[in-house]
Amino acid sequence: MLREAGTALADSFRRLLKKLNRSWPAEFINGPSELTIDESQRIPDENEIDMTKYRTSLPQLGGDFFMTDGGIETTLIFHEAQDLPYFAAFHLLRTPEGEEVLRTYFRTYAELARTFNTGLILESATWRASPDWGEKLGYGNDDLAEANRQAIRLLAEIRRDYESPGSPIVISGCIGPRGDGYVADTSMSPKEATDYHHMQIETFAGTEADLVTAITMTYAEEAIGLTFGARQADMPVVISFTVETDGKLPTGQTLNDAIKQVDGATAGYPAYYMINCAHPTHFEGAVSEDEPQFERIRGLRANASCMSHAELDEAPELDAGDPAELGRQYAALRTNQLKHLNIMGGCCGTDHRHIEHIASASLPLFREMV
Repeated sequence: MLREAGTALADSFRRLLKKLNRSWPAEFINGPSELTIDESQRIPDENEIDMTKYRTSLPQLGGDFFMTDGGIETTLIFHEAQDLPYFAAFHLLRTPEGEEVLRTYFRTYAELARTFNTGLILESATWRASPDWGEKLGYGNDDLAEANRQAIRLLAEIRRDYESPGSPIVISGCIGPRGDGYVADTSMSPKEATDYHHMQIETFAGTEADLVTAITMTYAEEAIGLTFGARQADMPVVISFTVETDGKLPTGQTLNDAIKQVDGATAGYPAYYMINCAHPTHFEGAVSEDEPQFERIRGLRANASCMSHAELDEAPELDAGDPAELGRQYAALRTNQLKHLNIMGGCCGTDHRHIEHIASASLPLFREMV
């Protein structure tokens, strides 16, 4: 009986040590003459494994096709009748009902990735979850940090439910611009941008996010500062610029020069670049494989509409465009101009229908390579 009690006590202690992320000392088992288990032999717990799942080896860099979601804010506003002040999708997390709306939204794309047996990048609903925008909605720093963590926990739950060997799911912490996102109305130096964005980046670094993605960057200096912040936090970062109908950033800078400026200032730290919140007709004439900077563009999240940002702002109804045509335009860009393009999703006006057409049109280009 004493032996059984001792064994039970030892088992309990072992479980406690595992929870505390500590090794079981070998001398307690085999006596001091045996080798002591060092840190390299420690078995990480389940949470620790998830925390670093792809952070040091992003699978999308392998070149295979990865889809993303569509335009989360326009989908929630126009199709789900949700109230999103300042386009702040993260604000839904304040209630269980709102969180369920987001869960349903992201599961739609997880199901789509499973159907196509392809990779998926889940972008957190945190585009507006930074200090200035959070303050407008009444969030203090602690509440805002928790909202960012909650957004990642939701995506981690979906990854555990849907990921498979044929469909790896990468979790990205989404970071939006300090300003509007359509115009370069708030100009910061790189240092100011680092200071502004560091809290959100550091919060993501303490979660299961595999990387951070700066979405709808309107000028290079903010992208540079944000990249510095990601490097300080030891987080991979992706920079996604938006362009106007002339294919240039809202500042008038060319996309080629913006990428060159960011790479030059950060020693090429961004994992890759993307274009978002613009229609393919806006920039197809501005990108060319003759420019080495365009080889750094791996991702595209285009708008459904070919209207300008100003026209979209004034539009009374959602312009969903032609999903099938948009899918063909993605495939043409991959074939003719952006030959490293392998991450494809949507922005304003797009939903799961557009992503399905994009996958249907573009996947054959990747499967033929196998």
